[in-house]
Amino acid sequence: MTHELEDLAADVDAACRIRGTFTLRSGTITDEYFDKYRFEGDPVLLRRVAEAMVPLLPADTEVLGGLELGGVPIATVVSSLTGLPAVFVRKEAKTYGTCRLAEGGDFTGKTVTLIEDIVTTGGAVRNAAVALRELRATVHTVVCAIDRSEPGKNTLGEIELATVSLLTKADLDAVQR
Repeated sequence: MTHELEDLAADVDAACRIRGTFTLRSGTITDEYFDKYRFEGDPVLLRRVAEAMVPLLPADTEVLGGLELGGVPIATVVSSLTGLPAVFVRKEAKTYGTCRLAEGGDFTGKTVTLIEDIVTTGGAVRNAAVALRELRATVHTVVCAIDRSEPGKNTLGEIELATVSLLTKADLDAVQR
């Protein structure tokens, strides 16, 4: 890891790792929690993360697909930095208004690179990729700020979806202050 990336990891970790008593989605009780919205809500830190993610985008990216909710601010900043259009991908299509799965510009027939804040199991990313493919988008990569998946738990390769991560849980653990 470069010194610049190590500094970014340390700043993200310092902003987001909080201590206390937390119940996780699984029901497990833990004394530590990673609040990703703390880096996404900080404009300076969010921009640093987005800038570092830009070089990770595949060369054939035509549209950025920010996943609800955490991928949206990152995709917006990456879009601003690159000039690539962005769409915002819901967990499920709305049942009112446009009734769309993804809001924003047209992505049909285009290569969409998914943008996510944190990948743990990849479930939401998998669902989004499959749904966008059904809507005739080409989706082969997700670029995430942090990959917290444990070995064997990220199964996105099974649907031919590559995971490219800026930081990993190990990177964050290594720079704890």
